[in-house]
Amino acid sequence: MHPTVAVPAEISPPIGSRRSQATLAAAFARAGRGLHTGGRAHVRVSPAPADHGIVFRRRLEDGRVADVPGLWRYRESQPLCTALRRDGVLVRTVEHLMASLRALAIDNALVEIDAEELPIFDGSATPWCAAILAAGRVEQAAACRTLRVTRTVAVCDGRRTLRIEPGPGLHVAGHVELSYFGRIDWAGAITPESFVGEIAPARSFGRFFRAMAGRVYGFAARKPFLQGCSPHSAALLVRGHVIGGLRVPGEPVRHRILDVIGDLALVGHPVEGRITAAHTGHELNHALVAALMADPAAWELA
Repeated sequence: MHPTVAVPAEISPPIGSRRSQATLAAAFARAGRGLHTGGRAHVRVSPAPADHGIVFRRRLEDGRVADVPGLWRYRESQPLCTALRRDGVLVRTVEHLMASLRALAIDNALVEIDAEELPIFDGSATPWCAAILAAGRVEQAAACRTLRVTRTVAVCDGRRTLRIEPGPGLHVAGHVELSYFGRIDWAGAITPESFVGEIAPARSFGRFFRAMAGRVYGFAARKPFLQGCSPHSAALLVRGHVIGGLRVPGEPVRHRILDVIGDLALVGHPVEGRITAAHTGHELNHALVAALMADPAAWELA
């Protein structure tokens, strides 16, 4: 079980209220293995000035550094994660940190990393949330602009569907249906409190035997695919059971919602709207973001 993580009240302004941009009050550092590369990465997340956004600064093996903004236009399709590439430099598995920063109202931060993949930790976003809350938050002089959805945008791929429509705040309704588990649903407003308590603890998940087969394939093919996957870094399913048990009720659908929030953060602004997601994944999440941003009549910056 995760320890209780307290959320300061000032992070949660009433829906519809204006707020200033914010950054971290202090830097923090974390280290761990990547889900796909299996390699160890050291990450330092530091305060950044207003209008900086979330930027990943990767230190390359030859000593050079390269900046990759956490924005949708730099997204690159990679298996089972959200990846960014700019000028040939790749940073992958950014979704849990992006979701945590957005949910905890951190608009500006510099994320320095010495490898291509962020740590997966236990497969959840709770370690990132704990670090952000321990570092603290400070407001800045510039106003925070919110992307407010003004008309419905939807994408689908067979039974996978994802839709965002106008509505106050950010509300997500998620649905998955899994063999041996049946129908799993979760719906609610995404606030700092609900994210930390109900969404962040949900781990990446998959079928145990498929995950282990994928890990063997990645090793044999010398590809960065699930090399760090284990019961310590994901919720692995065996028929109708989870190895080690569930962290929260309906954990799989909550993790899909966690990924939606992280992928939506690549818009670069807080988003106000109502999301309905069924069997979504990273590819569909990014298709929705791209469709939304390609239709300026579907949103306004407030």
